[in-house]
Amino acid sequence: MRCCFSAPLAALSALPSPCEVLRSGALFAPSLLRAAAGALHGSARKSRRHPDTLAAVHLELVTLTEDRAIITWYTGIPGTDDGLGHMLPAVTEGEVVYGTHPARLDRSAAEGRPTAHHHVELTGLEPGQTYYYQARSRGAVATPTPLHLVRGNAVGTNLYGLGTSGGPYSFTTPQPPPGRHLLSIALCNDLHIGETTAGLMTGVPLMRGVAQEPGLAPYPEIMSRALVEEARRRGADLLLAAGDITAGGALRDLAEAKRILDGFGSHGQDYFVVRGNHDRPRRDSGGDAFREGFLGGEGPAYFARDLGGLRIVGLDTYEKDGNGADAGGLGAEQLAWFRARLKEHRDQPTIVFGHHPLTVRDSVFPVARGQRLGRRQARSIIEAYAAAPGVFLHHAGHTHRNKRTILPQAPHVTLQEVSAAKDYPGGFCLLRIHSGGYALNHYKTSSAAARAWGERSRRVAGGLWPHHALGRSVTDRNSMTAHDLSGISPVRLAATGPTSR
Repeated sequence: MRCCFSAPLAALSALPSPCEVLRSGALFAPSLLRAAAGALHGSARKSRRHPDTLAAVHLELVTLTEDRAIITWYTGIPGTDDGLGHMLPAVTEGEVVYGTHPARLDRSAAEGRPTAHHHVELTGLEPGQTYYYQARSRGAVATPTPLHLVRGNAVGTNLYGLGTSGGPYSFTTPQPPPGRHLLSIALCNDLHIGETTAGLMTGVPLMRGVAQEPGLAPYPEIMSRALVEEARRRGADLLLAAGDITAGGALRDLAEAKRILDGFGSHGQDYFVVRGNHDRPRRDSGGDAFREGFLGGEGPAYFARDLGGLRIVGLDTYEKDGNGADAGGLGAEQLAWFRARLKEHRDQPTIVFGHHPLTVRDSVFPVARGQRLGRRQARSIIEAYAAAPGVFLHHAGHTHRNKRTILPQAPHVTLQEVSAAKDYPGGFCLLRIHSGGYALNHYKTSSAAARAWGERSRRVAGGLWPHHALGRSVTDRNSMTAHDLSGISPVRLAATGPTSR
């Protein structure tokens, strides 16, 4: 089954500009050549090297808060190939040594067991402090995921250590959001329940896509269950799932998605879901499986809820006919309803979430109409935000990447694209709301099965996927913003009242 690569590389009916095509073609050329070479020379190859030899690669600073950092990397056997151009795993111990001076890495953190997919969490850090660190596996120093195509930095908040063979690298912890903590919300999207191949691109035969290893559970289910578990463990009070809950809108897949999400709590109270283009009604099935699966067959697929003073607005950004590869769109009634709701309570703290982003910037891939909401409607929504100071966050998926955007027309609103839950980097953003501001932090799902699939699926797009999906900088996946949110109640929230239209 084809995955949602129609988002970053839309169908030809949504043509990007010639400049975008040429730019992305130049970036893709090396990966296409490598894929062609792999097809000519066969699949998996094994080295004759001694099995004790290992390499530590793909170092990433994933999460950075005021008091903790999460660092991940992979250890493999050099010279081996799993058939996708990736080293076979080397299971071993891993540790991170760190300190406040590059010559004194006098603190360490390690994992509880040997693994090839390392995930180390540093705790007890001080806000506003610069730390230097190095990740190691049995003497091998981990090297970063290269992000040169987007001029990004996978391992720190500055360039210290880059260009060396293993660092140390550095990061500076942010300040915490002002005021007392009120609640935390997990933001996720693109679960794609029912999908069987990640990154399968129509019309590009050398981009074979990546499938799960034989005998293992379907990867969308592994990643979605791990997301629910991790969100709860990280203290999320609510969960917002911004569309593409399934790969094709099948009723059985929607039922499975609901069973998984019900592990977090009750739909409409503990978690909320909106439609993506993959969840659109299917004419061949004669019905709207999304509405049947999550709404009991009644009411619109958009809503507004008041949760202890916090307004949550969910948008159906594919309320239209289409093949799923064209631009997102709101129906005229929904758009009028949405603008009226914002105008009624301009100052109420408000989060909006929907599948398609309002704008797409700095993408490795051609920027086509299918990646975003239609321009005219996006402009109308941004104008409504400019007149509604209470709106502080717009959460979107669809592009399968972490990207933070602030527009000059509405600088009080953070536009946050969140990477797909279903594959690399895999996970969610945790929104921590305080009375004087909020923090957004990306977390990879950390179960053993989720780590293994996340590493396997980083080979999507001929290995270019990290350049697109991880975030071109640490701040694309970790940020703090001051904003007056004192009108939100800190008590355990429950939805009040019926769906607001």
